[in-house]
Amino acid sequence: MRLFDTYTRALVELPPPPGPIRIYVCGPTVYQRIHIGNARPFVLSMWLKRWLEESGYEVRLAENITDINDKIYAAAPGHSAELAEQASRWYVEDTSLLGLGRPDYEPKASETIPEIVGLIGQLVDGGFAYPAGGDVYFRVAAFPEYGRLSGREGDHDALHNPSEEAERDELKEDPRDFALWKAHKQGEDTVWESPWGRGRPGWHIECSAMAEKFLGPVFEIHGGGNDLIFPHHENEIAQSRAAGDEFARMWMHNGMLQLTGEKMSKSLGNIVSLHDAIQEWGREAILLFFMNGQWRKPIEFSDEVMAQASAQAETFRNYFVGLEPEPEEEIERDALARVLDDDFNTPDALALFHDWRARGRTASLRWGLELFGLGDLAETVAAPAELVALAERRQEARAGRDFDEADRLRGEIEDQGWEVRDVADGFELVPK
Repeated sequence: MRLFDTYTRALVELPPPPGPIRIYVCGPTVYQRIHIGNARPFVLSMWLKRWLEESGYEVRLAENITDINDKIYAAAPGHSAELAEQASRWYVEDTSLLGLGRPDYEPKASETIPEIVGLIGQLVDGGFAYPAGGDVYFRVAAFPEYGRLSGREGDHDALHNPSEEAERDELKEDPRDFALWKAHKQGEDTVWESPWGRGRPGWHIECSAMAEKFLGPVFEIHGGGNDLIFPHHENEIAQSRAAGDEFARMWMHNGMLQLTGEKMSKSLGNIVSLHDAIQEWGREAILLFFMNGQWRKPIEFSDEVMAQASAQAETFRNYFVGLEPEPEEEIERDALARVLDDDFNTPDALALFHDWRARGRTASLRWGLELFGLGDLAETVAAPAELVALAERRQEARAGRDFDEADRLRGEIEDQGWEVRDVADGFELVPK
């Protein structure tokens, strides 16, 4: 299997099965319900895990929850820990509605403080970090490879850290330096002890420590949105490799979700929550929406696009309505492997599913849909006997040209959540 690696800007071959394949994905900063764009790396990583396991790999997936961050302090002054706990539950609840299962590990920054402090200590002892005014900063000048992931290596102006969190630039030796530990400030309701004084970790060091705690000093894949390439992931590489660890061997960065051409983000306020999107469109339409997009590219979210995804879901669901048990058939696994093993091409996988539907490859289609968490679309649903009786009476009314009665019976059937369709040999009953 080949995947595009941001670090080398090339397709990289994974080791052969059984691996192992260890994957770390940056999860959300939790201070409100996540938006649908936040769900893309979660969905991608769970799909990739499922496919790799189907291909014979041993897979371990860790996806963190950032529950210590300036954004959380700002959202709930004096109550940030309470908000983070509540928002963490929302995140797990909402992503669980997608029906893809859970990562093997879901570490929280607040539960990894000893490992974070230990990693910072290594960097200070090695001369890669320095205390200043109760903070600790990473010394970028001591790591010559800084900037390689983002393509900014050697460009000092481009490497100035546009940190997500406020930092005290006056304490830095170099504007490029970034905070590993931050002294406690008034109004922050969480604080931990450290050799440099009471405080809390910076954002970037949290992920390095969590990844290494659960996956070890080297692992195969690091994922996340492409908005994290710089400075977040650039800083992770610097921290971990300066401490002597190889860290991630390749980097997968998914494209952003866009709403009316603008990146969807909580800070901009132009968000559609995952919870609301599932309530409106259903989880199957959300998953098909993500399947339609090539994972490295931006993906447009709109009512029109979601209506198309919903229609695709109905097309698959309708195929299985009233379907007789299929004869034994060989699953066309190699056809799916050809597209998924080539940079995890989900749009071509979806096109293959439509081809299987058109050719009546029922077992292959059911297997493929289940692999992507869409098994509910493949359920063979039989209408209740009383609805079949109503449909038969409607058919008799139509044959007798009593169209008023036929329309009344159609309405009665629809009131019970079903649609009656006229076909060449009679009728079909389809769930609405």
